[in-house]
Order: sequence, then C-alpha cells, then structure tokens
Amino acid sequence: MSEETNDASATADREIITTRVFDAPRELVFKVWTDSDHVKHWWGPNGFTITTHAMNVTPGGVWRFMMHGPDGVDYPNRIAYEEVVEAERLVYMHGSDDEPNQFHVTVTFVEENGKTRVTMRAVFPTKDACDAVKKFGAVEGGQQTLARLDQYLTEMK
Repeated sequence: MSEETNDASATADREIITTRVFDAPRELVFKVWTDSDHVKHWWGPNGFTITTHAMNVTPGGVWRFMMHGPDGVDYPNRIAYEEVVEAERLVYMHGSDDEPNQFHVTVTFVEENGKTRVTMRAVFPTKDACDAVKKFGAVEGGQQTLARLDQYLTEMK
C-alpha cells in the first residue's frame, strides 16, 4: 500500500473530494483558477459573488476575498498557499483571517486528451468539522462552483 493510499484512507471520514472534467487545456483552467480577473466570474456556489482584496498565488502568498451570499450575508475568506506548481497543483489552507486554518485543500489539474480533470480534496481537522460543512451544503456548493467554472470556460471559447 502506498503512502498516498494510507493518507487518503486515514482522512476519508473527514474529507470532501470534488472532481470535474473540463473541455479546456489545463494551462487555461489553471489560469482562470489563479487570476483574479477570471476567478471573480465563477468562484462560489450559485448566486454567490466575490470581491478579491488581494491575490498572490505563490508559496507563502495569500488570497483574501469576500464571498457575498444571495441572502446578503458576507463571508470573509483567506487562502494561504503552501505549494503552487504551474498548471499542475495548488496546495493551500482555507479559512478566514479570524480562523486561518479551517481546512487543507489540494487541487490537481490533470491533462486528459486535451481536456482537464480538476480534483479538489478538502481535508478537515476532524470528522465533526467535515460533517458540519456538509450539513451547510459544502458538497453541493463545490459541485456548483465547478459547474460555474465549466460555464465560464465554455463562454470564453
């Protein structure tokens, strides 16, 4: 059994994995994921918008943004990048300035015959923390976010 398999099985009860294949080259998918001029058009579940305050997609860099819910509630977000491999992988801690370490995320961008498979793996500190965000709608929200990215990429063609 590989170390990666051991890691995955050890966190299975406290992780959310969201995957989607996009009909776009991975360099483009990575660019629209990491450029604030693009990400503002698709990031977040249906009905949400964002305002980016700072976005530095480099190891040690931070992306601070506010998600604006359709109900008028604002949600502050802070992503602190640990690893950035151009067009391949992003690793970061997602939280807010008040709670900077809410969950750990690895996003991979894999080329598949001219298309791109994106996999987001969010690992929470505990099963209870994961269950709480699932009840809040995180699974559906992640799927909606990737669907909005798909729509944005389609509109770019």
